[in-house]
Amino acid sequence: MRDYNKLLVWQRAHALAIGVHEASRGFATGDFVSLKSQLTRAADSIAANIVEGCGAASQKELARYLDIAIKSANETEYHLRTASDRQALAAREADALGAEAVEVRRMLYGLRKRVLASVLQAG
Repeated sequence: MRDYNKLLVWQRAHALAIGVHEASRGFATGDFVSLKSQLTRAADSIAANIVEGCGAASQKELARYLDIAIKSANETEYHLRTASDRQALAAREADALGAEAVEVRRMLYGLRKRVLASVLQAG
């Protein structure tokens, strides 16, 4: 079990989720309600899966949760692009948040690689 609070990747993922929530406050109702829901849920899922993985019983299970977090980062990046393309979010803001999603995903790949390497060494 790890303390997720100490992980820089969790801190960045949490900040990204907060940023996405703040940015999506301005979404107009109606056409963008579904997009807002999908975007915020995907962003929340990144940090939440890191937290779940840190409570996992094994390194292999932690790696599985990190994989899910990576997929949620992909989804977040896509929804940000969609929000920009549909003019729900300013392109500059979507690009900045999207770049942060990419950076978080890169960090997750690195952590997952280290976790899997420790599984191989132990096995």
